[in-house]
Amino acid sequence: MKNFSRRSFVKTAAAVSAGAMIIPTLKSCSPNSKLNLAFVGVGGRGGANIRGCNMMDENGVPLNNIVALCDVDDNRAAEAYNKFPKAKRFKDFRQMLDKMGNEIDAVVIATPDHCHFPATMAAMELGKHVHVEKPLAHNIWQLRTLRKAAERYKVITQMGNQGHTTEGIRFVKEWYEAGVLGEVKEVIAWFNGPTFGEGKYFWNPDNYPPESESVPAGLDWDTWLGPAKERPYSRYYLPKYWRGWYDFGNGELGDWACHTLDAPFWSLGLGMPTSVESIQRTPSGEGFVSAQSELQFNFAARGNKPPVTLRWLEGGLRPENRPEWGFDELPGSGMIMVGSKKSLGTGGRPNKPRLLGSDEEWLEFSKAIPKKTIPRVKEEAPQEEWINAIKGDGPMPGSSFDYSARLTEMALVGVMAQRLDANIEYDAENMKVTNHPEFDKYIKEPVREGWSYGEGLWS
Repeated sequence: MKNFSRRSFVKTAAAVSAGAMIIPTLKSCSPNSKLNLAFVGVGGRGGANIRGCNMMDENGVPLNNIVALCDVDDNRAAEAYNKFPKAKRFKDFRQMLDKMGNEIDAVVIATPDHCHFPATMAAMELGKHVHVEKPLAHNIWQLRTLRKAAERYKVITQMGNQGHTTEGIRFVKEWYEAGVLGEVKEVIAWFNGPTFGEGKYFWNPDNYPPESESVPAGLDWDTWLGPAKERPYSRYYLPKYWRGWYDFGNGELGDWACHTLDAPFWSLGLGMPTSVESIQRTPSGEGFVSAQSELQFNFAARGNKPPVTLRWLEGGLRPENRPEWGFDELPGSGMIMVGSKKSLGTGGRPNKPRLLGSDEEWLEFSKAIPKKTIPRVKEEAPQEEWINAIKGDGPMPGSSFDYSARLTEMALVGVMAQRLDANIEYDAENMKVTNHPEFDKYIKEPVREGWSYGEGLWS
């Protein structure tokens, strides 16, 4: 790849901010070449991504090089640091890219949601291929900017919603397109979280905002905050409780829609909702998620496909069971596409779909399922799909930014309605909530000085 010294990195960033696009030159890869991989966030999902990328040949020899590990928390990063002692270590991805830009081919990002965008943009501006945890970004403007950047910089991109690599999600689309379901005008999805408490993914503080505490040794709190507004450290924010705070995460809907709603979004070609209604929401502390929520997304007709309503329920809320579905009791989480002929259901992920009804009907259908028309990839291995695409040894990732930014945007329109307990009329073409112009600050959030990226792409 093109070499980037500190001077050229700063020069590139300045040019991008000014609107002049400097396109890095990508080197070609062969299936047998080794990629130099860098990881931003190496605990939790970051550790899982490292394992997914650390592929071996039949002799146990790594197929790629892990050259840099970046994490704001030494304690969370310790396992990865010990496993890859030769990889260079950083706490700030900006310093990593500045010092190692000429040594890195691709970057894997597994930070909290609010830092996905700056880390991804900084890597893409240097021509690095990127794999990013879901949800892809924290607000709608960031998602649109990532789509622009992926096209401008011609890099291989992927969001890590691993269900999109499964045969299950391909079955859903194939069965729908074969006419098995008939017309689908209704989708219902529900999720049994969020669950609250210490050690869970959501933890309610005693006060809002939570009381200030001393920053633990080994944690760079200022860099963890990234573009978010400065505030004192609290144990109620991390390592994983940030999901409950809208300044950092997008709640349960933002976290799980990229799994649960992936199949209907893809199969039905839903696009953006014209409106989202907040049906119910339990009260919560300022800036914090609610314990229960119900939304209705409304989608317009798409060509010869009819309008669709999509209900999302969470926090233990479930739809009313229907006799024709064949359930004695609905599972804790799930998704149902209600068709004029048959209905189809999945769990919280799209991995194992089945037609709903009696066991006998399902068994009969299973004997002669519609023709497989969508290419298969290795299941539950998005990192391998991405790496193979970079090397020219496989198709483009199914959840590239062109697709995943749209999926995530659909979810984040819902998150906005949920967060503000408001009915939203959404003008997708102009990225506007037409009945609440004051919501512009949630579509494009303010950022702290030193954390602004992507403005030049809109010039």
